[in-house]
Amino acid sequence: MTDPIQPDPSQAYPRSEDPGAASPSSEPELLAKAEAELATLQAKSTELADQYLRAKAEAENARRRAEEEIAKTRKFAVESFAESMLPVVDSLETGLALQDATPEQIREGAQATLRQLAAALDRNKVIAINPAAGTRFDPHHHQAISMVPSEQEAHTVVGVLQKGYLIADRVLRPALVTVSAPK
Repeated sequence: MTDPIQPDPSQAYPRSEDPGAASPSSEPELLAKAEAELATLQAKSTELADQYLRAKAEAENARRRAEEEIAKTRKFAVESFAESMLPVVDSLETGLALQDATPEQIREGAQATLRQLAAALDRNKVIAINPAAGTRFDPHHHQAISMVPSEQEAHTVVGVLQKGYLIADRVLRPALVTVSAPK
């Protein structure tokens, strides 16, 4: 009977003089197997390197295209707005070119130009902030210039000194208002 801790010598692997040496008959097989595995790994490595380079080039091209688009967008961002303003400029130039205009004609021309300007602003989503008297003061859209005694509830708009403007829910300029003082 053998000791359970000691391996059974009849089941042990055959040993050669040099533990690292293979038997002479299996050496070419092992060499061929190792070369085949090496060739497979080299092919896989080449394929992965190629995939990496392609992905890197694709990412670089996407980054470059995005930068070009951003530059173009910045460059031509005001193009639509400028096109909307050209008729306004034309109207003003035409009005100034008139030498013998009556005050009524000047007023009528100024009103027409103002309508053109308002339409241009509207087309470009520039919205006026013009609170009515009695509207609750909103610090996000209004700037209080002064507080005045009033019969209205405290912190409500009493008068508008200058309209404000929004573009895409962002305040370009707050409306300048006077508000009612607390009683």
